[in-house]
Amino acid sequence: MQVVLNLFKEQIQSAISKQKTINICGGNTKNWYGDLPSGDVLNTKQYSGILDYQPEELVITACAGTPLKEVELALASKNQYFPFEPPHYGENATIGGMIAAGLAGPGRGQFGGLRDYVLGTKIMDGNSQILSFGGKVMKNVAGYDVSRLMPGSLGTLALILEVSIKVLPLPARTETLKFHIQASQAIHQMNAWASQPLPLSASTWIGNSQNGELWIRLAGANAAVEAAIHKMQQLFPAQVIDTHQARQFWESIREQTHPFFENSNENLWRFAVNPLSEPFTTGHPTMMEWFGGQRWIKGNLNHEEAQSIAAQHQGYATLYRNNNQCSGSVFTSITANPLTAPLAIVQKRVQNAFDPHGVFRTGRMPY
Repeated sequence: MQVVLNLFKEQIQSAISKQKTINICGGNTKNWYGDLPSGDVLNTKQYSGILDYQPEELVITACAGTPLKEVELALASKNQYFPFEPPHYGENATIGGMIAAGLAGPGRGQFGGLRDYVLGTKIMDGNSQILSFGGKVMKNVAGYDVSRLMPGSLGTLALILEVSIKVLPLPARTETLKFHIQASQAIHQMNAWASQPLPLSASTWIGNSQNGELWIRLAGANAAVEAAIHKMQQLFPAQVIDTHQARQFWESIREQTHPFFENSNENLWRFAVNPLSEPFTTGHPTMMEWFGGQRWIKGNLNHEEAQSIAAQHQGYATLYRNNNQCSGSVFTSITANPLTAPLAIVQKRVQNAFDPHGVFRTGRMPY
């Protein structure tokens, strides 16, 4: 391990002396996510392995280059999992890439995002120094919770070396219901159910501006799941989906292999909006997740159209997949909603503290 760390140090020091940037890469499964980066590639896959796993403490620690599927298999062997359901987007996904991308799947709406589960990190900064933050328990932070700056940073702040993550036990029973329901009804009902003591674990509606299918996943104790099924079926006719089919469906949503995401000639827009806001009426295929808080439009909208829709629904728009090569930054939510002056000062100070020479400022994010 020390040999690998020395190689990382040498590469960062070389970049400093040559005034170059470093493009951090793991399994390369999310290289399309973000703006086009520059710089010499630093691959983390050689820094791999599960360092510590304490099932009784619900925490696992792994090196950044560890394959994500390897970690998930270790968790499954103890009937545990990542409840935020991080997408892989390929066989070679790594833990470091999972943290750097900061993405979450269907479980995000109920259980929170990846950032909520990061307990501690070890990083290498832009001076090639190794720094540790946080630890392996929830109540271990005094001062700034630096570990949670790493999720979503896309390698533009520091090189992630190791991470400790909280996990949860697998539920005793999981069932999925499918309803044929209009978009406005789906929004109302998802939020009504979310406000009740029901064992919800995921929700997805897919359709046009009117008709579609609402999928609801229940997970928890047998009695709680059975009671929830009975209650929901009293309100709307619903089909209980076969376990294998349901598992395939939720995986297709997490990994974006569902037919909704097909057609490489159209852009994919992601919207973070008020969950209770009205349905989109663009005429484009639409998907709603997280009880209506995250919505997708597949279609060739331009930036102005997307931002207008987002503003009408009290939210933000991000060009998630730039398949039609729209001009401008992919992270339109950042460029269209710049930081306030005080926050911009804080961000600049954080960047300068971790990366004073600009080694990690590859242009992958628009700042």
